[in-house]
Amino acid sequence: MRHFLASDSVQPSHRWWMAFPEGVCFGKADRPALVEALQKAGETPAAAWLSTEYSDWPELLRAVLAQAPAARVVVVSGVPDDREGLRAINEGARAYCHLFAVPEMLQEVAVVVQHGGLWVGPALVARLVAATWSLTASQTAPQDQEELQRLLSSRELEVAQAVARGLSNKEIAEKLFISERTVKAHLGSTFEKLHVRDRVQLVLRLNQGANGHA
Repeated sequence: MRHFLASDSVQPSHRWWMAFPEGVCFGKADRPALVEALQKAGETPAAAWLSTEYSDWPELLRAVLAQAPAARVVVVSGVPDDREGLRAINEGARAYCHLFAVPEMLQEVAVVVQHGGLWVGPALVARLVAATWSLTASQTAPQDQEELQRLLSSRELEVAQAVARGLSNKEIAEKLFISERTVKAHLGSTFEKLHVRDRVQLVLRLNQGANGHA
């Protein structure tokens, strides 16, 4: 997967370069070149990392999606803000994260979006829950809740509900007195059973079928 960073900064994040040493950075004046590079990638997976330092990043995001629809757009910020993150996802970004995250985390984000998933932090997941709950609560059918209980084990359901409350894997492990590795295993099994790819899709799926189930 090829990686392209759009940033106004004179010295873009060195951690991003550590994560993607073969990546390419484009300044504001290079915007047409960025879009062209993404277009040339064609169906080959390519990620466009748009820094919010790039003053008109929302406009660039829309341009990339319109002119290079196969590209995966990741919005990165030096000072992440949940409202900004919601805007990025609503505009069509596949992920929103910290520009100065450790290289391993940036690579994890890349893997998620490469496979068609969405990546956001736990706090933003919680905001997405709040934003969607009122829309789905009145539409919940009893059989949906029963289906969740039938498909998932009691522990898997506990872990899934903790994710829906915005808890990280570490926080879930501490709350349920299990290891983070076990949390990941339960989540992997839950994703497979509910046919979802990531935490965001899991939250939306639970909100459709578990209203009022604590």
